[in-house]
Amino acid sequence: MRTPRSPMAPGSAVPQRGLTTVSGDPVAVPDPDRPVHLQFRRFAGCPVCNLHLRSVVRRHHEIAAAGLREVVVFHSSAEELRPHTADLPFAVVADPDKRLYREFGVEQSRRALLDPRAWGPIVRAVVSGAWHVVRGREHLPSNSPHGGRLGLPADFLIAPGGQVLAAKHGEHAYDQWSVDELLELAARVAPAPRPAHPPAAGRP
Repeated sequence: MRTPRSPMAPGSAVPQRGLTTVSGDPVAVPDPDRPVHLQFRRFAGCPVCNLHLRSVVRRHHEIAAAGLREVVVFHSSAEELRPHTADLPFAVVADPDKRLYREFGVEQSRRALLDPRAWGPIVRAVVSGAWHVVRGREHLPSNSPHGGRLGLPADFLIAPGGQVLAAKHGEHAYDQWSVDELLELAARVAPAPRPAHPPAAGRP
């Protein structure tokens, strides 16, 4: 059964809060200086999540160059996530109690895995994930992941002031913004990032 949609939608305001990454570093959402791409994934080691996150890792330099900060949330504990996320170049936040999921209206549904649109990515994710596990690049997920296997992905683009600029609630396990879609959205709706230093007097 799908949970009710949250009012978090384009135009909504996200209250300021400080989160802690699985490595113990603080991360602010919203970020005071740049838009945040807040993405909700599933459980630690989720093959479908890993398939998508590999594309984000490969193009993270483009995302950063566009002035965006990546923050990725999983409904697993920090202890479960650390072996799976140690090499990721962006903030990863554990939310085992799903407080953020409820606040943002991130849903779960049997169609996460049963929707035919998810079957191709699931097969690719399992094959690719097995190859990465054999090569020692990834770890197998738990047989009974915390929070279950029926979570749906969600994406939010949040301005420094806290306004939700764009949002996507996935309809199946692999229904999220691609990197191309994220960059196109950012170019269209996100404010330009603040300069690191103010220009010197008399200079444009």
